[in-house]
Amino acid sequence: MEVFTQILDLDEDGQYDFSAGMVAAFFSQAQTAFADMDAAYSARDLKKLKDLGHFLKGSAAALGIYKVKDLCEAIQHYGAQRDEVARLDLSPDDALARIRSTLDDVKRQYAVAERWLNAWYADKGGIPDLDE
Repeated sequence: MEVFTQILDLDEDGQYDFSAGMVAAFFSQAQTAFADMDAAYSARDLKKLKDLGHFLKGSAAALGIYKVKDLCEAIQHYGAQRDEVARLDLSPDDALARIRSTLDDVKRQYAVAERWLNAWYADKGGIPDLDE
């Protein structure tokens, strides 16, 4: 909430265009990243998964969505064939198995954040659709 509140402070009084635009951009980035992660997982492309985890981690952190950030960071490390919590190197198969589970978790946590943010902005003009 602290980071999100700081972002809201950048909005003009009673107007939420700036923060809503940031959230819309995050939604768009996340959807693209998840599709790319699914494709990279199918292709067993650990480097791409590492890079996408790193990218989405930064976007989530910028909005203070720490559950998504933490899970993306895990994907980043697994993509590098590393379990940083256990301080273990991983085989490609072990890394992919951990990524599959973590990717499912991050999508669930993203959906929770998306619902919360949509509800928060519902009476403030909503979140713009960047695809229009």
